[in-house]
Parts: sequence; C-alpha cells; structure tokens
Amino acid sequence: MKKIKCAIIGCGRISLKHFEAIDEHHQSLELIAVCDTDLLLVEKISVEKKCKAYTSLPILLSDNSIELIILCTPSGLHACQTVLCAQAGKHVMTEKPMATRWQDGLTMVKACDDANVQLFVVKQNRRNTTLQLLKHAIEQKRFGKIYMVQINVFWTRPQAYYDQAKWRGTWEFDGGALMNQASHYIDLLDWLIGPIKDIQAMTGTLARDIEVEDTGVMNVRWRSGTLGSVSVTMLTYPKNLEGSITILGEKGTVKVGGVAVNQIEHWEFEDSNPDDKKIKEASYKTTSVYGFGHPLYYKNVIETLNGQAVAETDGREGLRSLELLIASYLSARDGKKVSLPLEY
Repeated sequence: MKKIKCAIIGCGRISLKHFEAIDEHHQSLELIAVCDTDLLLVEKISVEKKCKAYTSLPILLSDNSIELIILCTPSGLHACQTVLCAQAGKHVMTEKPMATRWQDGLTMVKACDDANVQLFVVKQNRRNTTLQLLKHAIEQKRFGKIYMVQINVFWTRPQAYYDQAKWRGTWEFDGGALMNQASHYIDLLDWLIGPIKDIQAMTGTLARDIEVEDTGVMNVRWRSGTLGSVSVTMLTYPKNLEGSITILGEKGTVKVGGVAVNQIEHWEFEDSNPDDKKIKEASYKTTSVYGFGHPLYYKNVIETLNGQAVAETDGREGLRSLELLIASYLSARDGKKVSLPLEY
C-alpha cells in the first residue's frame, strides 16, 4: 500500500497527539505539511518534522499531493475549513467537537458527501481498553436492563488556560465545559447506552471570566427508559479529579473512573465471563486526559482510506454527539426539556 499523504491544520496542544499517531503509523502515513497562523511555530515544526510549512489553508489545499487534512483548529472553524477541504477533493479528519452549531455539522456532512470524500470525527476515547471492555459487556447484554447511568467530569481549567488564546471560552469558536472538555463523555451516552429521548440541562459560569459555561449538569432519559445524569465542572480544586461513567443494571454494576475513564473501579455481574479476567490489565495510568486512543483511531482511518474497512466514526456518527450537545444548550437556554431528534 502506498503511504497516505496528510497535513495537519492547527498546531496547538492537541496536534501533539496527532503527530505521535502519524509517527506510529509512519509506514502508512506521510506528513506532507503543517499549517498555522503562527509563522514561527509552524516553521519550527516543519523543520522538526521535515515537511512544508504554510500559514494559509487555501494555499496548502493547492498541493495536489495531499490526500488527508487533519483539523486541529478551534472548533468553530471546523465547518468552513471542512467545506474548503472537501471542495479541494481532500478527505477530512476533524477533532472534537466537529462543530459548535448544529447546522454547521450538517453542512460538513453534506459538503463531504457532495465531493465524494471521507469525513472522520475523532472519538479516540472509544478505543480505550477500559471502555472497550464496557462496550463488550453491554453488547453481550450482561447488565440485563440498564436502570441508571452517571457520568462525572470533575476537572480543572484555570483562568490562565482560557487566556492562552482569544478564541478559548467563546461561543463562536470553542463552546464550554460540556461541548469542549466533556465532549468525549457526552459521546458515551449514545455510543454505549443507545438513542436518547429527552434532555434537561442547566449551565453556569461560576468562576471563570469566559462567555461559555465552566459548569453544567444534564438529566437524560433514553428511549429504553433508562435514566441518567451528567455532572461537569472545570472548577475542581486543585487539579483534575475524575472522569467516570457508572452503569447500574438489573444484573450488573460497573464504574470506570480514574482521571479519564482509565481505571475500572468496580466490575460486578451476575454471570461470569472471560472478560472478567481482563479488568486489571485493562486499567492504565495516565497523566493526560486524552488517553492513548489516537493511534488506534488512525488505524481505522488508514484502513478505511485503503478500502479495507468502513469508518467507525464518520461525519454522521459525529452528528450523534453534536446533537446531544446542542440539545443540552437549548435546554439550558430555554429552561425546558428538549426531545430528540432535533429537526433536520
């Protein structure tokens, strides 16, 4: 197989995970270019990675050798950049969330459909070993009927974090604690448990000087009747404390916790299963909330572009969690329950 030629747009901190994944898949991927508005930064990285440097996306897109564009830019830019990339005939991989507005997400999917290119939305937490075991248990129906689900994201983001760039903490480009920091956890609601019927949410900006929320809560009812809630804050003292999901079912109880769903803290089922012996080795230590799923995510992208697999999280899959996020903001804004699906 020939190497897939790719370019990274946006060289902020999340881009480091993508550089690592590309290095790990160096036999299948070739980094052709990087692009950022910070000229000194992009030139430095281009020397380190031995690739071209750009400060303009339209100019980069004129390079016909590039096949895959990886968007690590502020979330509010993803839609317009995806449209440009699709019109240039490039496949697109975008970091979470895929967009900050519902219509923007729909526009991204349509643009890629019309151009006959792939749209991938990064959901690397799905590849974590702890969540893979949990997903398997649900698919095997080991819980029986699931009664309740609780997700906690108790992290901290000081004011200095938001002050790093003008786009941070804005509605247009970033989104708040639910949309940005807890995005991968909101994704678990649908991916693990199933379609959601109703959402009620409240949000607050309790301590940070930002446009968006630093704290939020959601009540959730699934179509199956399962009830649940999500509690998110970026105000935990003095450091990140917990990123967890707890599932209470008819025949099983599980909590996957740690700082970023990296530790299986409780695993108990009525029946026994070979997976039960894997829970200790599935847990892992991490100092990063990003986990180690990016290389595994890239593996599926590579296989998809080479015709060996189908995309596990394409644009339409990305819309599923974006829909939940938009519904939660509508609920918090209007003070009422929002039922799904949203109007398409």
